[in-house]
Amino acid sequence: MSGSALKIGLTGGLGSGKSTVAARFASHGIEIVDTDAIARELAAPGGAAIPALRAAFGVSVIAADGGLDRACMRALVFADPAARMRLENILHPLIEIEGLRRCAAARSPYVIVDVPLLAETGRWRERCARVCVVDCPRELQIARAAGRDRRSRDEIESILAAQASREARLAIADDVIDNSGPLDALQAQIDALHTRYLALVAAISTASRTA
Repeated sequence: MSGSALKIGLTGGLGSGKSTVAARFASHGIEIVDTDAIARELAAPGGAAIPALRAAFGVSVIAADGGLDRACMRALVFADPAARMRLENILHPLIEIEGLRRCAAARSPYVIVDVPLLAETGRWRERCARVCVVDCPRELQIARAAGRDRRSRDEIESILAAQASREARLAIADDVIDNSGPLDALQAQIDALHTRYLALVAAISTASRTA
């Protein structure tokens, strides 16, 4: 399919295994639009968001290489909700523009739009045909995040507290992937959804031809 590829929003909390899920979809030849990666590019040295970030927060948030000082900004937004809102107002529209450009360039039958904060911001919900939530119990999230990132439990819990609740994510889900079990069970769920999404693409294509 051309640039009109069906968009599937993929989300999940810290430690849910969303990256593993995205990689499995990619193994089927499905293009992934990673909004976190876009955000990093925008805030890298020479990135499109740097002038606005410097104007909004001052030179203290700009690192020596000209990119965003992520540690400084992270501390700032955790301490000040207004600062978080200013940051989001700068980054989110730019992320959306670039994300939609990449979706339009996609050549796979559908495209996975990886949006960690889909439930929190809502910007992508109206852009996506379906929302797929990667879910697992909170304690498993904490254990995975601790093992992967070597963060303290307190730090992990503060990050989780700033994210949408598990219940809020599940409330917006069209499809739920349960990542509380072994890898083969996870992969089987993803493969089944891939088949379902291909069928949805085919149905939409047939309907458009007969309309």
